[in-house]
Amino acid sequence: MRVNLRAVVRSPAAVWAAFILAHLWLGLLNLYSPGLPLGDVTIVYKFWMDQAMTAGFWVGIDSVWVYPVVALVPMLIATVFGPDQYGATWLTMIMVLDAVAFGFITGWGRSRERVGVAWWWVAFLVVLGPIALGRIDSVTVPLALVGVTLIATRPRAAAVILAIATWVKVWPAALIGAALIALRDRGRILAAVLVVSGFIIAFALTFGSGLNVFSFITQQTGRGVQVESPLATPWLWLGVVGEPHTRVYYDTQILTYQVEGPGIELAGALMTPVLGIAVLAIAALGVRAQRAGASAGDLFPPLALALVTALIALNKVGSPQFIGWLAVPVVLGLATSAAGHGRSFRVPAVLALVIAGLTQVVYPYLYLELLYLNPAMVLVLTLRNLLEFVLLGWAVVAVVVAPGQPGVDEHDDTDWLPSVWPFHDRPEQVDRS
Repeated sequence: MRVNLRAVVRSPAAVWAAFILAHLWLGLLNLYSPGLPLGDVTIVYKFWMDQAMTAGFWVGIDSVWVYPVVALVPMLIATVFGPDQYGATWLTMIMVLDAVAFGFITGWGRSRERVGVAWWWVAFLVVLGPIALGRIDSVTVPLALVGVTLIATRPRAAAVILAIATWVKVWPAALIGAALIALRDRGRILAAVLVVSGFIIAFALTFGSGLNVFSFITQQTGRGVQVESPLATPWLWLGVVGEPHTRVYYDTQILTYQVEGPGIELAGALMTPVLGIAVLAIAALGVRAQRAGASAGDLFPPLALALVTALIALNKVGSPQFIGWLAVPVVLGLATSAAGHGRSFRVPAVLALVIAGLTQVVYPYLYLELLYLNPAMVLVLTLRNLLEFVLLGWAVVAVVVAPGQPGVDEHDDTDWLPSVWPFHDRPEQVDRS
């Protein structure tokens, strides 16, 4: 019986079945569970698209917007079957995107060693809960997964995908930055990113966006401190103990719950430069490791994880869907390790699952309890936020020690992650374009 169970677990058919069931379950939660987890999609995104269809007013083009302009594309696609089916169409679109990414992770059935990686992502999605499918971030995660899976063998194609993902939501820029530091194909990667970005900017300008095409930068930096962010944690506890000037309020412009209290405006203003300095410091450690001889397999996954986690842990926004970003560097690290390169990624894989689980406890089901400053919910969120810094610390240490990892060979920069390009039977003969 044990042998049969092991065979089932290692079966690509079984993991694909689990993937489908996970998405059906998450879809039901989004549509019917308490807390309105699909609210941003069915209320906010749909409103923006209704406004565009009826009044010809496009956010990001005719006005400033919190997202890069390509985020309009998936929001528009979700209107294909009409406004009444907007939520269901969105969930179907995300499932299709995830299925493509899942195919790349599993090597389209040809990569047995990656079945375990695929099971991890299925578990991560389920543990994270409905938020894994119910935000614009849900579009960028599968795009980024395809990008990092391709980047070892098709750097230009991967860079194009990652650049498009960045123009949907900014965070995949961290993956591009890690690739530019850790990989020898940085010239091809940078050129592809610049070409794609130039085309998108030119397209938006043609439609009259003006400087609105860059407004997502200023809109984010001008925000207050969101309730779920690690930065908000001390003020949440001040609210719990009854500090009279501390409260949670709803920002009607940004459409998020934020925290108000003594000194929090200054802390929020300082957090943007702190985040920038931290990212530069991590990048500098990556450059140092690369110059010291760290291989791509040893350096790229932890550097990507460090940069992505920094964007979460040191961000004054801290929305629950940000946790979904962790799937990309963890899958990259697990796949690299499964290919026989790089360090073990078991520790960050476990940490990411725990962080995701604690996130689902808070959002969406018990989110009101957090807003009411229920001590139990504040404690859960505090633990989640602390674990983000534990994960960040692990990743930074892994970057620092990368040059000393054993098993590096001169070909490691090209074969550290085998190709899963679906139209070739012999990855070693694929042109690196």
